[in-house]
Amino acid sequence: MQTAPNQTGTQQTGTLFIVATPIGNLGDLSPRALDTLRCVAAICAEDTRHTRQLLAHFGVDKPLLALHEHNESDVADKLVARLLAGDALALVSDAGTPLVSDPGYRLVRAARAAGIKVSPIPGASALIAAMSVAGLPSDRFVFEGFLSAKASARRERLAMLASEPRTLVFYESSHRIEDALADFVIAFGEERPAVLARELTKLFETVLDGTLAELLARVRADDNQRKGEFVLLVQGAGEDADAKVIEGRRIYAKLSEHLPPSTAAKVAAEITGAPRKYLYRSDDQAS
Repeated sequence: MQTAPNQTGTQQTGTLFIVATPIGNLGDLSPRALDTLRCVAAICAEDTRHTRQLLAHFGVDKPLLALHEHNESDVADKLVARLLAGDALALVSDAGTPLVSDPGYRLVRAARAAGIKVSPIPGASALIAAMSVAGLPSDRFVFEGFLSAKASARRERLAMLASEPRTLVFYESSHRIEDALADFVIAFGEERPAVLARELTKLFETVLDGTLAELLARVRADDNQRKGEFVLLVQGAGEDADAKVIEGRRIYAKLSEHLPPSTAAKVAAEITGAPRKYLYRSDDQAS
């Protein structure tokens, strides 16, 4: 059981606790995490309204301090000053493990630079939860977080990742999941194995597997599969990936921003020698 932080006479500074919270099912909040939240002087939260609801469910009444991507640089020094003065603080995100596609690293870096102890309180993570049920190679993987909301930047990044041999993991939102999957098909090809995990630990949790083309078709055909929060896992290209096709898709993705898809595929095929049929599908324009 977690003892009250910063209450011993030998500790001159407070500890910054990085506390994982549930990604959906409230039963996933660990007893140690709950005890820590009860013991600290204040809790730094990405969205104080969201965190207040979580704390109320568990009967925790603590001051909440807003810390998000827009103010982290400004408030980090003030929080470090509190820690140096002896206050123990907790950092939480809206869901899951803080700093995984969430703000917080500036505060952690400033605290460590000031000689303050930073202690993790492990728990739920959508990244690890999805990986554990995907059935894809997990000995080595690459976490890319959220891709750009801009289609051109997203396609450019995917083209760069097409030859990555390790399993790739992405977060995606409900209003971009269909367009993102269409871009994955263009960049990685229709047949690349993938898994789409949606609403993990929640009531409407689904985990779909198949090729990228199959996942795109299922998402397009079912409105419910376009709702919620997503983790997309894509199998790596493998060491035997066709270099010409990978390079052709990279060039095609770039050219298709400025040319009709059929023309972009023709030019990319001429440049790389990759078969045109692997670069362009007739329904890309509908994507």
